[in-house]
Amino acid sequence: MSKNQELADFIWSVADLLRGDYKRSEYGKVILPLTVLRRLDCVMEPTRQAVWDRAASYTGENKDGLLLAASKLKFYNLSEQTFATISNDAANVAKNLKDYIRGFSSEATEIINRYEFHLQIDRLDNADLLYQVVRKFAGLDLSFEAVDNHDMGYVFEELIRKFADASNETAGEHFTPREVIELMVELLLAPDDARLTGEGQVVDILDPACGTGGMLSAAEEHIRRLNPRVRVNLFGQELNAESYAICRSDMLLKGHTAKNIRFGNSFSQDGHEGKTFNYMLANPPFGVEWKKVETAVREEAERGHDGRFGAGLPRINDGSLLFLQHMMSKMQPLKKDKAGDEVGGTRLAIVFNGSPLFTGGAGSGESEIRKWIIEHDYLEAVVALPDQLFYNTDISTYVWIVTNRKPADRKGRVILLDARDQSTKMRKSLGKKRKKITRAQIGRICAIYRDALSIADAKTHPDHPRVKVCANQDFGYQRITVDRPLKLRFELTEDSLTQLRASAAVKKAVGGEAVVELLLAALKPLLGSRWTTKAEAWDALRTGMVAGGVSWPSAAPFQKAMRDAVGVTDPEGEVQVINGKPEPDPDLRDNENVPLSENIDAYFIREVLPHVPDAWIAEIRNPKTKEVERCKVGYEIAFTRLFYVSTPPRPLLEIDMELKSLEVEIQALLGEVTHG
Repeated sequence: MSKNQELADFIWSVADLLRGDYKRSEYGKVILPLTVLRRLDCVMEPTRQAVWDRAASYTGENKDGLLLAASKLKFYNLSEQTFATISNDAANVAKNLKDYIRGFSSEATEIINRYEFHLQIDRLDNADLLYQVVRKFAGLDLSFEAVDNHDMGYVFEELIRKFADASNETAGEHFTPREVIELMVELLLAPDDARLTGEGQVVDILDPACGTGGMLSAAEEHIRRLNPRVRVNLFGQELNAESYAICRSDMLLKGHTAKNIRFGNSFSQDGHEGKTFNYMLANPPFGVEWKKVETAVREEAERGHDGRFGAGLPRINDGSLLFLQHMMSKMQPLKKDKAGDEVGGTRLAIVFNGSPLFTGGAGSGESEIRKWIIEHDYLEAVVALPDQLFYNTDISTYVWIVTNRKPADRKGRVILLDARDQSTKMRKSLGKKRKKITRAQIGRICAIYRDALSIADAKTHPDHPRVKVCANQDFGYQRITVDRPLKLRFELTEDSLTQLRASAAVKKAVGGEAVVELLLAALKPLLGSRWTTKAEAWDALRTGMVAGGVSWPSAAPFQKAMRDAVGVTDPEGEVQVINGKPEPDPDLRDNENVPLSENIDAYFIREVLPHVPDAWIAEIRNPKTKEVERCKVGYEIAFTRLFYVSTPPRPLLEIDMELKSLEVEIQALLGEVTHG
């Protein structure tokens, strides 16, 4: 067990005190805010007295800047209370703890208030638990010397995982396994070492679903290893209050501007409206619906590309591609410097499940979004990860790398990298996480990716079974609708009469129920009759009706009702015609996806007509444009199909020998039973 997990387990052991007075799902409401408070308390210790002295010596207004300078942090606390004093006064623990919390500067207060911890103070005090809980936390050393920010991030993530398990919540909605983060960061920054190591670099990074801030921290650490002098500004947004508070406190402790972490739903409350970024990363929740913000999203989509969602809207039960469009709206534009070189632009990495790759046919919201991304040459790569990596799902996941600054030698191409076998089984599962990617495997994946960035043809790559470099148009297809003629024979049966009796169109055409009964009586002598053509059937039926005193209506609804009642589909039947053209049979309608690079007529002649000679390509009016279309253009990334390797069947002789061996074993077992 790692040191970080041991520390998280020790902190979580406070739950033993809460058991009985708190439900399991409520433990986190106490443990998470107290962990944050104790961390802040330990970090302030070296400069606490200096802050108090400065506050006492300065009587003027607007002393916030002076106190921050004295604290050497982005926050301070003016209360004379500390965890040590609070835990040494059992009679006044609630009063002193509230006083301590009120003493924080505004940045820290905003974070703590997100936990609504004041409600838990009174509840713990009434249950005679507050003193015991505070005393346990007071004995915990969470100073920088004992636990650095990197390790503290692991501790918070482990606590949230435990909280989510206890609450039956989805841990994966709050944070991403560190090895996945490290891989995403390295893939994102792979081609940019030279760009990041220059002098005077300022890098802005956004995670619009930042959870506890793990991706932001990992990106900063990676960039600082390349260039310790770089200035890194971190920005994020988070909907979960506990995760938001942890992320913002982490930013405070690292000296970042904590207000750059915003609270709220990124779709309806864009916390960074109008701002652009050099890099972006995200692991948005998989398959989460956006119904709660549907009105705001649809209103913005109506503005086209003046808003964030102009490419299209996915189905309501999965907002993954909305997150991607949200991020892409914040890409920095490319421009040229004085030397004529391109500067600016953005790279982003986002992790999805398989759905955004292929869900939705041509013309659907998902397909239109993929079409917009690929046709504008924004998609650089898709990397398939192993399954069972995440805490809340065991399905396969994919990292998309998207950029608006592809170099000339990579334009028009997309890299697909299959890393599904690059994992190691864990000795102990964490939720549904049963595998991890080792440091060596991350290095191997990134080495393959770096090589793939520089090659023109994946077949020249020494590891090409894992890599495919596709042209953008390889993902596009033309969806044609193939129609075949409706063929009918005609017969009058008891079911036909029943259908005519129930038809509102027949009743209206002939003048009421009484006339319908006359019509049925007139047709009864024809029961069992069959006709090969509609003309023959209509002549016989018309003659019978007129003989029975009922006129033959010429209205289209009656004609259709009569044909529905007596017509029977028959491959050898008569082709039905409308306006001189064969009428399509809706039951035989089919679709074909034609590669974007092919002519649909040539494809149709080669692939369809040999099998169904009477078929044709349907012309369908687009309800939006009102134009007649012969095809719809769609895009999908059929990752699994592209990497499929067929396994030849086992030789029959081998199977036969195995069956005979099993027969011998079964006979031996039966013999033991018989003679036993």
